[in-house]
Amino acid sequence: MKALADAQDKMRSDGLPEQAIDVFTAFYHQLEEGASGLIPESDVDPLTDVESIARLDFDDETLRRAAAETVVIKLNGGLGTTMGMKQAKSLLPIKHRLSFLDLIVDQVWHVRSTLGVDLPLLFMNSFRTRDDTLAALARYPELKVGDLPLDFVQNREPRLDAETLEPVEWPADPSLEWCPPGHADLYTALDASGVLDQLIEAGYRYASISNADNLGAVPDPAMMAWFAETGAPYAAEVCRRTPADVKGGHLVVRKSDGRLILRETAQIAPEDREAAADLHVHKYFHTNNLWFDLHALRAELDRANGVLDLPLIRNQKRVDPTDPASPEVIQIESAMGAAISVFEGATAIEVDRARFLPVKTTDDLLLLRSDVYDVGPDYQLRARLDDVPAVDLDKRYFGAIAEFDKRLPFSVSLLYATSLTVRGDWSFGEGVVVRGDVVLEDEGRARHVASGTVLSGI
Repeated sequence: MKALADAQDKMRSDGLPEQAIDVFTAFYHQLEEGASGLIPESDVDPLTDVESIARLDFDDETLRRAAAETVVIKLNGGLGTTMGMKQAKSLLPIKHRLSFLDLIVDQVWHVRSTLGVDLPLLFMNSFRTRDDTLAALARYPELKVGDLPLDFVQNREPRLDAETLEPVEWPADPSLEWCPPGHADLYTALDASGVLDQLIEAGYRYASISNADNLGAVPDPAMMAWFAETGAPYAAEVCRRTPADVKGGHLVVRKSDGRLILRETAQIAPEDREAAADLHVHKYFHTNNLWFDLHALRAELDRANGVLDLPLIRNQKRVDPTDPASPEVIQIESAMGAAISVFEGATAIEVDRARFLPVKTTDDLLLLRSDVYDVGPDYQLRARLDDVPAVDLDKRYFGAIAEFDKRLPFSVSLLYATSLTVRGDWSFGEGVVVRGDVVLEDEGRARHVASGTVLSGI
């Protein structure tokens, strides 16, 4: 048990709350016992008969009443490292020089002004994103509601040596000795920070949770009214799966007790992958847009002594991702959406694809910055096409945001495109239009598409 004690001491020395250490300890014991977190296909049934957002219809007073009791929480711990960023991804300009953060604030203000409610907006930051985010939010002094904070901070935990399960040491960069505990830390961070009780004491009942990089997940009063009307303690938004979604998590029904559970890709055994990917069987994917009743969460945390019974996700990687010779480490994680299994009576709702618009790569970014997407009066980004074009940029030259912006300083028109594939070192001038299926091949040297060019494919 020395390895666990060392990890606990390391967390205490870092000033982490005892509740976070207790949660880490519970997962550590799962890891020691050989828990893989796998959810066999034989143990579950598909999710069926899901209510649809398309059928929601509420009067203005019902909308106002629900919105007055709701708080919006955005998960904002990501640095956008996959795009070479070193600050909060939410500060990245998306449309009309507005960042994710700006658009999120505008979305909240739209609900406030439309319904006349004080809709609080809180961010769950990480240690790395907090300062940048709060500095950006300083431009919006009216955003704060009463004594409620604008943010709370996600905890962190030690990475563990894959062989010994001891906290890894990496003097070359001590920050790499730590990792986030996954989005499920939301529940621990809300509680340990005191924010959960603050929200309840201020009269709020419901929470809408989504990723800051998903601009489709606008604070929707109709969704707020729907959740309040269900009386459910917890709900998840799901979308119809397409072949592009088979790698994401999906909800299933546990045969043993009939409860909804989240099955992430990492929790699918190799022999079950084909069945799990069958779109005719498992029709919905999990958007990571969640709703929960603050009182129900308070009661469940009290019942569980602050440690929710969530499944482990064992994430193994190198301590230094840029050094393939560095030691292998295990990150103990759990998914935020896995909490659906904790709450009896939890439910799900099918939402339009417009509520799922994550930006994970510069391919996604090019699409959002193009004329394919417009910003609506509610500040939600919506596609102008039923089938958006596919974008595949050469990661060697466009993967990092600095290189992307250097080669694509202007938006590209993709409204009449079917796909755009760029191989090699290309840059683009202003007013470039893409039509049909266009492929720019690698010519072994830097090439430039002149301003005003129309690229026509098949």
